[in-house]
Amino acid sequence: MHPGHRHRRRTARRWWTAALAALALPLTMLGTGSTPARAAALQCSVDYKTNDWGSGFTAELTLTNRGSDAIDGWTLTYSYTGDQKLSNGWNGTWSQSGRNVTVKNAPYNARIAAGAAVSTGGQFTYSGSNAAPTDFAVNGTSCVGAHQPPITVLTSPEAGAVYSQGEAVPLAATSAAADGATISKVEFYDDTTLLGTDTTSPYTYSASGLTVGSHSLVAKAYDSMGASADSTPVGITVASGPTVVASPSQLGVQQGESGSYEVKLSEQPTANVTVTTSRASGNTGLTLTGGASLTFTPSNWDTAQEVTVSADASGSGSAVFESTAPGHGKATVTVTQLAAAKDYDARFLELYGKITDPANGYFSPEGIPYHSVETLIVEAPDHGHETTSEAYSYLLWLQAMYGKVTGDWEKFNNAWEIMETYMIPTHADQPTNSSYNASKPATYAPELDTPNEYPAPLDGTVSVGSDPIAGELKSAYGTDDVYGMHWLQDVDNTYGYGNSPGKCEAGPSDTGPSYINTFQRGVQESVWETVPQPTCDAFKYGGKNGYLDLFTGDSSYAKQWKFTNAPDADARAVQAAYWADIWAGEQGRSDEISATLDKAAKMGDYLRYAMYDKYFKKIGNCVGPTSCPAGTGKDSSHYLLSWYYAWGGAVDTSAGWAWRIGSSHTHGGYQNPLAAYALSTDADLKPKSATGVADWAKSLDRQLEFYRWLQSDEGAIAGGATNSWKGRYATPPAGTPTFYGMYYDEAPVYHDPPSNQWFGFQAWSMERVAEYYQQSGDADAKAVLDKWVDWALSETTVNPDGTFRIPSTLEWSGQPDTWNAASPGDNGDLHVTVADYTNDVGVAAAYAKTLTYYADRSGDTEAASTAKALLDGMWENNQDALGIAVPETRADYNRFDDGVYVPSGWSGTMPNGDTIDASSTFASIRSFYQDDPAWSKIESYLQGGAAPTFTYHRFWAQADIALAMGSYAELLE
Repeated sequence: MHPGHRHRRRTARRWWTAALAALALPLTMLGTGSTPARAAALQCSVDYKTNDWGSGFTAELTLTNRGSDAIDGWTLTYSYTGDQKLSNGWNGTWSQSGRNVTVKNAPYNARIAAGAAVSTGGQFTYSGSNAAPTDFAVNGTSCVGAHQPPITVLTSPEAGAVYSQGEAVPLAATSAAADGATISKVEFYDDTTLLGTDTTSPYTYSASGLTVGSHSLVAKAYDSMGASADSTPVGITVASGPTVVASPSQLGVQQGESGSYEVKLSEQPTANVTVTTSRASGNTGLTLTGGASLTFTPSNWDTAQEVTVSADASGSGSAVFESTAPGHGKATVTVTQLAAAKDYDARFLELYGKITDPANGYFSPEGIPYHSVETLIVEAPDHGHETTSEAYSYLLWLQAMYGKVTGDWEKFNNAWEIMETYMIPTHADQPTNSSYNASKPATYAPELDTPNEYPAPLDGTVSVGSDPIAGELKSAYGTDDVYGMHWLQDVDNTYGYGNSPGKCEAGPSDTGPSYINTFQRGVQESVWETVPQPTCDAFKYGGKNGYLDLFTGDSSYAKQWKFTNAPDADARAVQAAYWADIWAGEQGRSDEISATLDKAAKMGDYLRYAMYDKYFKKIGNCVGPTSCPAGTGKDSSHYLLSWYYAWGGAVDTSAGWAWRIGSSHTHGGYQNPLAAYALSTDADLKPKSATGVADWAKSLDRQLEFYRWLQSDEGAIAGGATNSWKGRYATPPAGTPTFYGMYYDEAPVYHDPPSNQWFGFQAWSMERVAEYYQQSGDADAKAVLDKWVDWALSETTVNPDGTFRIPSTLEWSGQPDTWNAASPGDNGDLHVTVADYTNDVGVAAAYAKTLTYYADRSGDTEAASTAKALLDGMWENNQDALGIAVPETRADYNRFDDGVYVPSGWSGTMPNGDTIDASSTFASIRSFYQDDPAWSKIESYLQGGAAPTFTYHRFWAQADIALAMGSYAELLE
């Protein structure tokens, strides 16, 4: 009943470039005797950016094809006027002769489609001046410098400011245009709502009528050449009346030291106001030593005054300090006493305060973490105010670390409650599980290669195996319902399905989170080719059969519900619970989280569905949908974490059917040996089912073997394996290596872009191995880490100014040896090269955590020093009001115009009325993007402008950076 989905993954700027080039259409072939067409003249622009530390710099160049024909093979040339000397380059072959620099394309980015772009970069040393070059040429044709968008800064209000309801909020912005252009106007937005416009400098607007709550304000400038740019968002709060304002909301004070925070009023009083501060609760080792009583007058009400808190020499834990004034709302600040040397814990608390400040825009009113603060972002989620089970799992981990640092475990428990309320389907969401037949879990449908081959026919003649764990799960937990997260949620109901928990397609008028899904049409379906659909399809939207007949072919369709789980996220939730158990236990507070740990164990029990072949067929040499035998018992389990598991059923409770599937595809980046270790050995996290503990013990061993099998000669971990070649039990090429009979798959699950290219999967997965190694000392885990860390360090550069380059895109060749557990091969024919590099701070944080946990157990000093350098570099160079972030040029955003395959004759509508038919594009069925404050950047790019640059604040990345700081404090500081 469900063909599966393809989940993720995110971009790292240059990561998309090669994929775009590979997707360019071939030139039309000419018939015999025809007159050759004359190629249009080459037109190009080059965007040149540097990161300069005084004696050296990195140069990032984005080459955009401005012509109407593709560029097949390119050589970029330019020259410097000083003594700049090339050290190395990436994403192309770099050379230098005197002051002249030449860059030739790499094999994977040789073709640049019309309107597309590629990026390349190099590192140089110099002395004296470092003027930017101006004489760019491609294949001998001069290129213009890309027009740079204006610089825009929102100067008022201040981040974190609090205003009273009815009070006008003064907005002001400064903006400067580039390349001789002038500023034509500045728009002011509240999130995506346009508040007002100013066409003359100074650019101001008085916003009245803002509702009580948190607001994310943005200024957006347009220049005379049509370029635009928006400012970094500024978060403010509108209170129901006058209030005391305190900043920051989280403060760390080291033992024997003092720290201060600032207090002021939200609005001008008519007479003097006395603000009194006292410790309301918590750690008595924290004492108020300054600012206990502060007077604010009608003239200095908005001038901050300091409150000082001192810590004794030996205490720990947090205390809440309250600042009150007559007729004003109170302000609270949580102050945490830290060990004397814990600078990185103080960093954790500072970043945690930014992330959790409601005014900064990371959370919905319900407390759900958005994918990003910014709304215009397309990755696996196709909108920034969607969220994923991944984000929920990072929230759990963030709050677990907060408990470690502060001793406050209420926030960890609350994070699980938020996840359970909004992201784990309730019984009302999955009402017909009692009709599930474990002896016939689902009806077979093949996975096909491209979206235009869908819908895939359902085939009831193909035998499927039996589900061996459904009965024991029901026996253990007394329910037929599945306890796992769905993977994707439209938090603000932007699409309008209104699939809120417990509701089925309530519609656009519904407020709050809505379950949605995307993907489902084969390995070549990128996010740009997806048709979003509701998880509960009652035929209210879409076509006559809702959206079902876009994916599967059948003679008739029933209204149905369906959910898809991303196993890496549920495993990360268990991982977070494990650390919470360790840290709360060290504090003697295990009883405070015991109920939450029981729920984590339950989630881990159901997560075993990720260990099974999609249709519960026997694992190993499974070829031919009718020839591959149905599994019985556990012989359909590969004991790895696959790409998904899914379940669904009829909306009509009298219809009497439901289904469940696993996944045949396993990816190295999804494995989590720490979760397997926790679920098989931690008494507080052992599942209740009859075979859950044993299954996870076997999974732990199998995952470590999997890493060893996929480890390249250099040390990186290759793609994965499948029990169903091409997703339809096809015959693999002769000589394909196997792992317990599963076939090596270089890029499992998706190919646009290939799933094995992103270094983030390496960092995420190896971090889990490193945590497991740090806790267990397992020699098999150490052997994998030793080789991986050596490779990763050899590909890492930290510059004198703290800026850094880590791998971004990986290229693979060869294949592993067929697995022999008794005598593993050396994989001498499996190789990896780094195609390009990145300064992605989220990935760097996961990498730093890997090095931190590895160094703690192994004593590797280079790993420890590199972890510190990465964390120090981003802390010193990449901070802003919302967190830590770096600009990203998104050349892939030319795909907003990509066509979305819809079969000829099929037509329907989205909830907002957007038409879905054979002429639909990614943007046309998402018309809400045209109201986004960043949309003009996309319009300009689609019309031939420069690739747009964004500075994104992804929740997972900010949480990972904070966690990396806390981990370093715990283990290496």
